[in-house]
Amino acid sequence: MEAVLARMRALDERLPPQDGVAVFNRVYLRVTETLHRRIEHGGFPAPRRAQTLSVRFAERYLAAVDADRAPACWRPLFQYRRHPGIRPLQHALAGINAHIGHDLAVAVVSTCRALDCEPGALEADFDRVGDTLVALEELIREDLMPGPDLLEIADPLTHLLGSWSLERARSGAWASARLLWTLRRSPDLAEEFRESLDAGVGLVGRCLLTPARLSRV
Repeated sequence: MEAVLARMRALDERLPPQDGVAVFNRVYLRVTETLHRRIEHGGFPAPRRAQTLSVRFAERYLAAVDADRAPACWRPLFQYRRHPGIRPLQHALAGINAHIGHDLAVAVVSTCRALDCEPGALEADFDRVGDTLVALEELIREDLMPGPDLLEIADPLTHLLGSWSLERARSGAWASARLLWTLRRSPDLAEEFRESLDAGVGLVGRCLLTPARLSRV
């Protein structure tokens, strides 16, 4: 866990604060630090499983940052990271959407392979990780939400943000993980499903990044 935290902290120092990836990275660093503390202080029923899941989950994001061509779910955030009409909260939610909607399911399967267990063995840890994310979602919205005057002017932003739910994304990730695990003996079908999931999550991310305003000259 310390290694992935170090990489996220290095990104935080290197990226300009207003960069969309930097916005998500700051949010995710807070989440990962909180998870690390809870695992270290006995907040999970099986610390080794929880840590393996958390690390493999974080590594999916870090691999996307380093990739020459990021997975489809991450491309909207990377492509629009400097768009002047997109607000920080949109960048944060687009990153969370990519990470929960696609990466979490893949990380569950990767963890099951590493620990030689079924997804059911990870369900309690999965739920605890998800509870941490949901608890932090409101704080993220409070920190990054535009003021009431801006929201009144940018009503489409209010609609966009209200239409996405981390709780629903988490439930979908668990269902996708179980299906990927079931398909593990049919690699072609599993990859076809994963690619479809990747593309679908990317489409949602692109909608979340609809510009809320135009830049002023």
